[in-house]
Amino acid sequence: MKALICKLDQECERWLCLMFYTLIVMTIVSEVVRRFGLSYSSIWGEELARYSFVFLAWFGAALAIRNRSHIRIDVLLNALGRRGKAVLYLFGDLASLVLALAALWISIEPVLLSIEFGSVTEGLRISKAWFLISVPLGFTLIVLRLLQSMWRDIQDLGAGRAVFSGNSMVD
Repeated sequence: MKALICKLDQECERWLCLMFYTLIVMTIVSEVVRRFGLSYSSIWGEELARYSFVFLAWFGAALAIRNRSHIRIDVLLNALGRRGKAVLYLFGDLASLVLALAALWISIEPVLLSIEFGSVTEGLRISKAWFLISVPLGFTLIVLRLLQSMWRDIQDLGAGRAVFSGNSMVD
């Protein structure tokens, strides 16, 4: 069980990003074939691709935080020593954490309102709450990844190791 949780922690967002990216590509390709080959298009195809893209963006943001691969200007980081880098990374993660917690709190209300009033999507005709939940879910993953990042940096700082400076998004 512990190995499964560890594997999920390492690969969850990558697999979810792959799943949503594949769904987007398959939906758009099928819509292009249907529109130009069969002179028929569905009302739900564009909507499914759009909502899949929203989920992809949130899972990708959490993955980028985990890998520390968001775009950044690291001229100042390169001029600092180990301790300075750790402090700067911790400050950035703390500022991001405050922002993410505030956004998480604010993003819950639209989901609850959608459930309360029973709003549905135009094309798919299912509850909008299923798609609006992507924002609080994304911020929850971001908060989790920021806490993990801060913990990793504190451990590296305490052990005298260089802090994790990041991976690329694509291997």
